[in-house]
Amino acid sequence: MALDPQTSAKITRYRPRNPPAAWDQVAPLVRSVVAATVTAVPYDVERLLHITGRLALWAEASGLEREPDGWLRNEVIDAFVLSLLGEVGASTIRTYRTWLLRVRDALAFAERGEPAPARLHAPPNPHQPYSPAELAELRHWAAHLPRQQRADGLALMGLGAGFGLTPREVAASTGGDLRRSPGSGPLLHTGVRRPVPLAARAAWDPLLGELADAAGRGYLFRPRPTVEFAKNLVNSWPLAHCPPDPLPALSAGRLRATWIVELMAARIDHDLIAKAAGLASAASLARYQHHVPPLDDATAIRLLHGPAR
Repeated sequence: MALDPQTSAKITRYRPRNPPAAWDQVAPLVRSVVAATVTAVPYDVERLLHITGRLALWAEASGLEREPDGWLRNEVIDAFVLSLLGEVGASTIRTYRTWLLRVRDALAFAERGEPAPARLHAPPNPHQPYSPAELAELRHWAAHLPRQQRADGLALMGLGAGFGLTPREVAASTGGDLRRSPGSGPLLHTGVRRPVPLAARAAWDPLLGELADAAGRGYLFRPRPTVEFAKNLVNSWPLAHCPPDPLPALSAGRLRATWIVELMAARIDHDLIAKAAGLASAASLARYQHHVPPLDDATAIRLLHGPAR
């Protein structure tokens, strides 16, 4: 499958920070593995390059054969992720293992047409999006919190449901990152790297503008004196601020899923959505499709008929 120019460029240019001498030996293989599998797995291409590159360098240092099929054997993947104990947390180790197993399965299919082995557990599902009513009620609740809690709650919601940001991106966003496009146009987020301009959803644009003005160059969510990302900075806030029953808890993952599904329901081009979300390809959106409500007959007819020439 042909890759879009942005993904292809990321793969071609990728180089680890302070790479060891062995990188030049394994780099072509790492790039070929990622190029062959990136459209078949739901992971960001840069993260995929990072973890596949780490595995390749570890295998090279361990004296293993310089061959992706060898790197991606179950026992090699397990030994590699266990070598990271003490360096990263247990949840990250599980994540890395899952990613590499998915890459292994995708590579086997791409090269030899082998199906993925049967899984003894349910495949991971994306976050459940909020319903429009839930989102409106959560926004009303957050708007009536006291002072800084209000600003934090609304910033979390606006950055997640208005821009589709990941937790790390939410934590890193500052007021200075949000800027108006020329001519008092939509609010743009300039602090995250995307192949396309990232515009706020219209429903969140005025609120995000107010929050940006109030924050100045400071952080929009949970202002703090350091730029370093705290691991549980975003996820810990909803644990301390619970909306009343029967409202669900706030979740950065669910807010991002809500943003994605809303764009899909608006029948926006899937390639554009994937680029705005920072996903590897439009194929990654397939896991959200069952959340998108079906078209009614009148809308289907209108879309299929098209405009008059």
